[in-house]
Amino acid sequence: MHSYGTGEAPTRLPSTAPDLVPETAAGEQALLDGGPAHGTRLRVLDRPAVVQVTYPCRTEDGPTPFRVDALYVYRRDPRVHHEPLRYGYDHASP
Repeated sequence: MHSYGTGEAPTRLPSTAPDLVPETAAGEQALLDGGPAHGTRLRVLDRPAVVQVTYPCRTEDGPTPFRVDALYVYRRDPRVHHEPLRYGYDHASP
């Protein structure tokens, strides 16, 4: 005979998700060059090849509530190996 239990879910202890950005990871300084976020400084981890910048857009009344953001893409300049890393605006991205 096979037992299928009582039908109640077993009690689970809450688990903690790993930190996406550990507090010990300081990252590196980066500078956005060109485009709408020109001159913005930020910290990045692991020298990502691309950084996305979004800017909220105002919406008119519509049938459902939604959020619209303008998306800008900045690509890391591979020639820069010291801080601040440099990310240039990609005119061809969406």
